[in-house]
Amino acid sequence: MKNRLLSLDVLRGLTIMLMTVVNNPGDWGHVYPPLLHAEWHGYTPTDLVFPTFLLIVGGSVVLAMPHKRWDSDTLLKIAIRTLRIFCLGWFLFFFSKIQLPGLEGPTLLLGRLAIMAILAWALFSEYEKKYQFYVALSTFLLMILLAFGGFDAYETVRIPGVLQRIAMVYGLIAVLYLRTSWQVQAVVGVTVLLLYWGLMTLIPVPGVGEANQDKGTNLAAWLDYTLLPGHLWASAKTWDPEGILSTLPALGTGIAGLLTGTLLRTPSLTGPQKARYLLLAGLGGIVLGSVWHIVFPINKALWTSSYVLVAAGWALVVLSGLYYWTDVKGSKGWTLPFVVFGVNPMLVFFFSGIIPRILSAIPVHTNGKSVSLQHYLYSDLLAPQFSNPMNASVAWALLYLAFWGLIVWVLYRKGVVVKV
Repeated sequence: MKNRLLSLDVLRGLTIMLMTVVNNPGDWGHVYPPLLHAEWHGYTPTDLVFPTFLLIVGGSVVLAMPHKRWDSDTLLKIAIRTLRIFCLGWFLFFFSKIQLPGLEGPTLLLGRLAIMAILAWALFSEYEKKYQFYVALSTFLLMILLAFGGFDAYETVRIPGVLQRIAMVYGLIAVLYLRTSWQVQAVVGVTVLLLYWGLMTLIPVPGVGEANQDKGTNLAAWLDYTLLPGHLWASAKTWDPEGILSTLPALGTGIAGLLTGTLLRTPSLTGPQKARYLLLAGLGGIVLGSVWHIVFPINKALWTSSYVLVAAGWALVVLSGLYYWTDVKGSKGWTLPFVVFGVNPMLVFFFSGIIPRILSAIPVHTNGKSVSLQHYLYSDLLAPQFSNPMNASVAWALLYLAFWGLIVWVLYRKGVVVKV
């Protein structure tokens, strides 16, 4: 637990808890609006979850490497973590597409589970660093081969994703942190936001015409479809909310985290001063982002520059309060539920994404028909207990959160922290 801040663990835990809830409603057709992403421009509380986690990643880079060491060992650790996170995220999209010769139904599911168990052990376990790198790199190259090798089962497997974006941003900002001062990092952050603004508002879109920020016809969508045809978000097929070009401003979110971590580690500032600066920076980000929204709309799917500022602003406002009450005032009695999620975030994200895929692959015969175990548990057992389908949907998400709460609480009590 060395170099950890309680407030950062609490915020990370809160973020993972919200991710678990918004990603796992009982019925996507009945979800309370705050638990959904904005339709396009604008934002909801759900739109603030992912960038908050990305900002925490940046802050954690600083806290995990208080002494900047540019050597082969440090670079190897960064490379391993980048590859591992990317592969874990990508495997979530591979899992349900895995085909094994001669296997189908329950035996195929068991085969998929065996592959998942091997991959999870290989990417979550601690062993000699050079072998961790070889295994992670080999896994990445195998996935590349499957996705682009002409295999029918994997020709539409999605490549971008949440963990993939986290991996790329982490790798880039970790190197940036090691090689530059905070002043240079700030300049780079401002530059990428201005550059993205220029690209998205000034560069004509091939085959479309003028630059725009409309759904599916903007420059980011064109680049996604040009470079990754068939491997994009299934709900859109022609663009991806974690696509290629929009990763550029996501670096700005990660850099905001670096600057936050640097502020929190500044020995010349008192705790109350740090909390005050976090609050002022957060309010400034919300105001500047809201003004920028006038000419470059806040949009999570495009990860617009105005969105970066507003999302980072809200994250810093919350962090300022958490930091003041936990790390400065020492109020800790209420933090345990959040901390237990915050110390094992990757474990929760990966397996909470796998379990619904497993439940959806297990058939259950009921009332003369065959449905998935996921459908049976929700539609046949839980939903009938509620008159309001939205309440049923959120109840499923909260029960799933409680299920994971029990798991991470047991891990925490045993002192188990699973890292990648």
